[in-house]
Amino acid sequence: MTMKTEATLQGNPADVSEVLKGGKFLTFYLGEEEYALEILKVQEIIGLMAITPVPKTPDSVLGIINLRGKIIPVLDLRRKFEMASVDHDDLTCIVVMQVSEILVGILVDRVNEVSDLDESHLQGMPAINSGPMSECLLGVGKIDDRVLMLLNIEHVIDHETIAKMDLAAEDEASEVG
Repeated sequence: MTMKTEATLQGNPADVSEVLKGGKFLTFYLGEEEYALEILKVQEIIGLMAITPVPKTPDSVLGIINLRGKIIPVLDLRRKFEMASVDHDDLTCIVVMQVSEILVGILVDRVNEVSDLDESHLQGMPAINSGPMSECLLGVGKIDDRVLMLLNIEHVIDHETIAKMDLAAEDEASEVG
């Protein structure tokens, strides 16, 4: 990769290099910032629905939803990235994805599109410390004059949080059932 001197690679180098080869990405917004996820991780996109809070979960976990009989934990990316909260509107949605063998939803302000990005439009993250975001980003993508932040969803939803979310969902499901 030619950008090594200008950028550092975050996360597992194998995962990063695989993503930076290009492919299809779901793009979405949190405020004015545009983010992208590998489309292969996305199961579906649903409108905002009732989220049941679950006690003793991390602050970024909003709770769980019942999606066609499946209990799915939902993470608020704004809280995770220490962004100001906003009122939800008709464009607010939940992106349901497979992360470490469980289904997880992430709340986003709005979904934009599926973009096909080849290697020439992708590069590793610039060598900056971005606080809670530092390990959550794989790199950046460029489409015309837009800059997309490529999320490393496995770092956004760390294994400890996934375990807590999965256990909370199981506990809530057993209480409901």
